[in-house]
Amino acid sequence: MTSESASDNGLQARAAARLSAMPRGTAAVVLALGAAIAAAALLDALWLKDGALAWRTALFGVAGGALVLWLAVRHLRSPTFGAANTVTLVRGALTIVLLALLGIRAVEWWLVGLATLAAALDGVDGALARRRGEAGEFGARFDMETDALLILVLAALVWQNGKAGVWILLAGLLRYLFVGASVLLPWLGAALPPSRRRQAVCVVQIVSLIAALVPVVTQPASAALALAGLTILIWSFAVDVAYLARQARA
Repeated sequence: MTSESASDNGLQARAAARLSAMPRGTAAVVLALGAAIAAAALLDALWLKDGALAWRTALFGVAGGALVLWLAVRHLRSPTFGAANTVTLVRGALTIVLLALLGIRAVEWWLVGLATLAAALDGVDGALARRRGEAGEFGARFDMETDALLILVLAALVWQNGKAGVWILLAGLLRYLFVGASVLLPWLGAALPPSRRRQAVCVVQIVSLIAALVPVVTQPASAALALAGLTILIWSFAVDVAYLARQARA
């Protein structure tokens, strides 16, 4: 067998594995979306009386679920969707509910509870992936982008509810500004080594935003908490940019 045919066979095998994972992945997406819509409808009926929260959750959820499945078809190399990715999907569904809450000024304990549950599950998917041998490029990227969206949504909720100024949106936009800058400066798109510092800063940022949303935490304490998390996040990005700059010069 030539190296070219072996490569073709390998590509076909990976494509078949990705496609075989799709039925379970689709089922997981549908279940997560259904649970998110049900949770939104319950919140709406018991507390918000908004009337449109479930529809907004469904709209955002369908778009997000379709994106996840499309990326899984392209990048997932496992024959199953995986328990770890399913947990990340649940985190994504919770984030979608929080996203649907934008435009509704309501700082309540249930809002903090939803955000806390989404944050707490962040440690579960990684542990599951390592224990079950499901760690891979797709899962790591799925986890990272879910974290990025959660931070953006939490930052917007903090601003919306008057817990900090508009500057807190930078916490959620930094990741996307970094990716956008890599289009103009390709050296920013180089791979970064795994970093415990980066993981810890992500946790600190999420926790600081959730703490700022706690109903009993008011200005200026809420703004101070948000600013502390943002400062640490900016420092972490600066460390990574400096590393990539040194690599580019080398």
